[in-house]
Amino acid sequence: MEWIALLLFFSVIVLLLAGFPVAFSLGGTALIFAFVGIIGGGFDAAFLSALPHRIFGIMSNETLVAVPLFVFMGVTLERARIAEELLETLSSLFGSLRGGLGISVTLVGMLLAASTGIVGATVVTMGLLSLPTMLKRGYSAEVASGIICASGTLGQIIPPSIILVMLGDVMSSAYQQAQLAQGIFSPKTVSVGDLFAGAVLPGLLLVLLYIAYLIITAWLRPSVMPAHTSDEIVSVGKVLGALFPPLVLIFAVLGSILGGLATPTEAAGVGAMGALLIAMLRRALTMARLREITQSTLRISSMVFLILIGASVFSLVFRGYGGDDGVRAILEALPGGAFGAMIVVMLVMFLLGFVLDFIEITFVVVPIVAPVLLAMGLDPVWLGIMIAINLQTSFLTPPFGFALFYLRGVAPATVTTGQIYRGAMPFVGIQLLALLVLAAFPVLVTWLPGLLYGR
Repeated sequence: MEWIALLLFFSVIVLLLAGFPVAFSLGGTALIFAFVGIIGGGFDAAFLSALPHRIFGIMSNETLVAVPLFVFMGVTLERARIAEELLETLSSLFGSLRGGLGISVTLVGMLLAASTGIVGATVVTMGLLSLPTMLKRGYSAEVASGIICASGTLGQIIPPSIILVMLGDVMSSAYQQAQLAQGIFSPKTVSVGDLFAGAVLPGLLLVLLYIAYLIITAWLRPSVMPAHTSDEIVSVGKVLGALFPPLVLIFAVLGSILGGLATPTEAAGVGAMGALLIAMLRRALTMARLREITQSTLRISSMVFLILIGASVFSLVFRGYGGDDGVRAILEALPGGAFGAMIVVMLVMFLLGFVLDFIEITFVVVPIVAPVLLAMGLDPVWLGIMIAINLQTSFLTPPFGFALFYLRGVAPATVTTGQIYRGAMPFVGIQLLALLVLAAFPVLVTWLPGLLYGR
């Protein structure tokens, strides 16, 4: 019955491309296939009896509590105008250098990624604040758009990333399944903290590659990234005043996780409270704004968890039709063993990223392929980070890259959609280069978790 499982998968893809809501497409299509199978005698109804336990497991999963807390932290910081002050200060500091404004935008994107982790908010904020300034200072629309979109997506990989929290939960379950399939009945675990530690060096690698590209572009094509002369002198106090709040928050959240002082969920609570304190100290928190923050947090969190429930229904029915056995047989039959299977999975995820959202890929594709790859002996932390960077690339790939849509919504009419697409393509290449580097040197991912947690 594996062919029915594949038909179910492609039916969901078609519905998603048609614009139907993700959660209802996943859950509704799976239930239709299940009921038809029960009537026809090709599906065991006992699989659906596990659904209440799965939903209760999602509700009681302590790790996933970090999602709404990190969302709350990111939305609060965005409303506190942290990005505006950071961009103004760093632009004054580096703006006199050729390409300095672009480097400033990249560094601000890195700091926002490490303190918010929300791609949409970062891209929109940076687009509103920096795109008009970059265009005014003579930057080409392509380069300016690419810098903003790419720096905004750093929140996907730099901790504390919401996608790493969700991916950590999925990878933990997949790792346990892989070990049980190998006859290991006291399985090891992989945690969100492991992924956070594994993502630090790859995240910094991406930032360095972005900056290197900007420096080379400014050197080879000075007309698209001109220098800006300014008599303004930036004081040390102003720089510290802009950098201190986000750096303290990053240290409190990420430092407590990597240092073993707090779980990701506990650290997310610290981050949420810290963001509130920063907003209060900046006098940026009113009752009306607090209401906006809580409503935005509720909308985003509800979307994530509803998709997760729909994905649970989908995976149950997919497994009931033997889809996991079919995928395992396909991957194991590929030439090159684990390496060949990994290349095919990465390629499929990259292509799906053109048309699907990262949450859909995380909850639909990863649970299907990850147990098979992990059973082949791949390191779970390395595999998780490779998937995370691949999913980050999906934000930049036309025609449905979400970062491109976010920027299109706030960009001036003089900046065309084609210019935004062309500006993003070099950064897609940079992210693919980062994947190749991490594939060649897995130690860049595994060194820090090994140092901190003895993995």
